[in-house]
Amino acid sequence: MSYITSMRRVVLDSSVVISAFRSRQGASHRLLGLVSDRRLVPLAAPALFLEYEAVLKRPEQRQISGLTLAQIDTALSALADVIEPVDVHFAWRPQLSDSDDEMVLDAAINGRAEALVTHNIADFVRPARRFGLTVLPPGELLRRIRQ
Repeated sequence: MSYITSMRRVVLDSSVVISAFRSRQGASHRLLGLVSDRRLVPLAAPALFLEYEAVLKRPEQRQISGLTLAQIDTALSALADVIEPVDVHFAWRPQLSDSDDEMVLDAAINGRAEALVTHNIADFVRPARRFGLTVLPPGELLRRIRQ
């Protein structure tokens, strides 16, 4: 399978990362495969990466993923190796109805992401438009980059 590289720099909402760990069958997991192959460059601010860790290590998430804490640490370490860190120099808050999602939008804006990838499209679309940011679900991103 070959991919074009027109859309490479993306912020993955925690909903996408969590979905990738919960199921190896979906688009979210395939996106992490593209990240692993360095065909997609994930951007994240420290706060967003720490959220990935906190949610993935919750007992209910570990039960669904079947991963141990050590396996999660290994996977997060691999993800950290390929993430392009984003320094949030300016927080554009408040923009979203859920204040917990503000760090995702901040990372996308400050990191000049080409897309914010999320399962929560409705929460991000309107504010993202103000900044010229594309918001996509994982499956749509895959469709756009697949040849």
